[in-house]
Amino acid sequence: MKKKDLLIGAGVVAMVVIIVIPLPTAIIDFLLMVIFMLALVILLNALYAKEALEMSMFPTIILIMTLFRVSLSLTTTRMILLQGHTDGAGQVIEQFGQFVAGGSLVVGFILFIIIVLVNFLVITKGSERVAEVTARFTLDAMPGKQMAIDADLNTGLISEDEAKARRKKIQDESNFYGAMDGAVKYVKGDAIFSIIVVFVNIIGGLILGATGAATGEPLPLGEALNIYALLTIGDGLVSIIPAVMISFATGLIVTKATAEDEITGVLSKQLLTRPFVLGITGGVLFILGTLANLPRHFFIPAGLLLLFMAYKFSRVKTLESIETEITTDDVEADEMRRPEDMLPALEVDMIRLCFGYGLIPLVAAEQGGDLLERVVMIRRNIALELGAIIPQIRLQDNIKLSPNQYAIFIKGVEVAGGEIMFDHYMAMNSGYVEEEIDGIETVEPFAGLPAMWISESQRERAEALGYTVVDPPAIIATHLTEVVRQHLHELLSRQDVQKLINNVKESHSVLVDELIPKFMSIGEVQKVLAKLLKESVSIRDLVSILETLADYAPITRDTDMLTEYVRAALRRAISRKFFGQGVNTVITLDPALEQTLTGNIQKTEIGSFVNIDQQLSQRVFDSLRQEVSKLTSLGVMPIILTSPFVRMYFKQFVDEIAPDLVVLSYGEIDQSAEVQSVGMVSVS
Repeated sequence: MKKKDLLIGAGVVAMVVIIVIPLPTAIIDFLLMVIFMLALVILLNALYAKEALEMSMFPTIILIMTLFRVSLSLTTTRMILLQGHTDGAGQVIEQFGQFVAGGSLVVGFILFIIIVLVNFLVITKGSERVAEVTARFTLDAMPGKQMAIDADLNTGLISEDEAKARRKKIQDESNFYGAMDGAVKYVKGDAIFSIIVVFVNIIGGLILGATGAATGEPLPLGEALNIYALLTIGDGLVSIIPAVMISFATGLIVTKATAEDEITGVLSKQLLTRPFVLGITGGVLFILGTLANLPRHFFIPAGLLLLFMAYKFSRVKTLESIETEITTDDVEADEMRRPEDMLPALEVDMIRLCFGYGLIPLVAAEQGGDLLERVVMIRRNIALELGAIIPQIRLQDNIKLSPNQYAIFIKGVEVAGGEIMFDHYMAMNSGYVEEEIDGIETVEPFAGLPAMWISESQRERAEALGYTVVDPPAIIATHLTEVVRQHLHELLSRQDVQKLINNVKESHSVLVDELIPKFMSIGEVQKVLAKLLKESVSIRDLVSILETLADYAPITRDTDMLTEYVRAALRRAISRKFFGQGVNTVITLDPALEQTLTGNIQKTEIGSFVNIDQQLSQRVFDSLRQEVSKLTSLGVMPIILTSPFVRMYFKQFVDEIAPDLVVLSYGEIDQSAEVQSVGMVSVS
């Protein structure tokens, strides 16, 4: 623990101790000076802070200052009641009673009441209300602010670090204003406490003076009132002035609404930037000083000064506008003469969603659009499912597209698209439709299934008849999701792989140091991960993947073979993804076909592939289509099961006709999965 922490702890303990232990009047005077000094320091810091979070510990400061004031109030009360008749109440209290109140009990009491009422009814009450409203609005605005940050991050306007900083600031603001909402109650209670203490001191002093309990002999009521009431008023003024400063500082903190400049600069910009306002005010003061029976030596000079300021500021603004116009023209001329920087134009967005102007309401949050939020969720869900870093998805309107058209670009090349009827819903036959519904015929953009556009009024009826009804944002989001899945292996860069490996290295440094760069480079690891993603195998369990690569990389550098070893190690995850509970139907390969494929593997410098004649290939494709159609007609996803050595070659072989076909090997099936062959691909 640091010495400063010990000092603060000792100070808080001392505040509690002085409640019990009587202190000499000199120490009391010193502590009263200290609390006045601290209140002034807090007030000035609150005044000149650019934003509320610069004093994030303010609620704690309020609590400590409240404890300090209560402790001193109890100590001074004891001192006034026991030693007030002997002039032992302390110099600070006596001087405040004499100097501030002018030695008059009535004047001092009136001043005290006015200050207390201003503190309680004006400053504290207003600060309490502002703190409540600010805390509620801050909490209500958190989801919107978070979504705005996600949208800016998704569109590339800010970086990950900037997004983290903004999220932290939002969280800090929420915690701060929530704490301030409670801390203001201390300020309010402190103001009430000050009033009660004064009346208790006066009544107690009168009782002690009249009965002689403190003086030894009874005092006349007037003399007792003069002694104790004047000291009490002095003590009240000593206490209430720091309380007013703390209350005012609280009001300043909870009403901070800008962080752009110091308070002097902000006030100057907001109050002195309109010369006509100063001119009108100066004119009013001059007229009042001239025509009304008011102190002319104040009103007329003040009016002339404001009129002069209005004239000067008006000239300054005119000159500034001319200089700005000249500067703008010079900058535009320089820009025209300067060679254009083409580098930003050469950058290619990894993923871009373009849309026509008719679909802008789907994106604009102020018009109720939630497509930005859906895009953020797409990145998050795919990252959690497949374990890869999803590049930022840029959303951009494009006048080249028709109003209701959208297009999806991967690395600057359009790969998919579709058309949306903005104010309609897409209804698709789920296979259990009891009755046809009228609508505009269309095709679902991703799967190419027949569908219909229906109006809002037909939505409930379509759902009741068994149609699957989807709104336009969901159509685009689903299409975008599947396109990103299909091309994720292309989007995984070496830089992304390095980030993933760095994350693993924090907890598995020995594993990473053993594998990279001794046996494999980042590029080779990237190839293995890309091959897994291409077949929708999650790389989230990167530790198991790297462990497997570390086991087999010393034996072979062939990334195809290493990928097969990794797939076998991930058998549990693969089985869970492609197989359900109970018996799962699969299609196997004829052993003769496997032998034919194995015998026709051709190895080259760029990799290995199956090289068989066209006629044999066609027979294999025909047999495959026949077996696959049997399962698809039953609504079952077709899965091909092969021997481990043949799997990758057969997958390469059938990619040209069925790129989405799932091909697994026997080594990738977990022991808990039950499979049953219902067909066989052969060459007969």
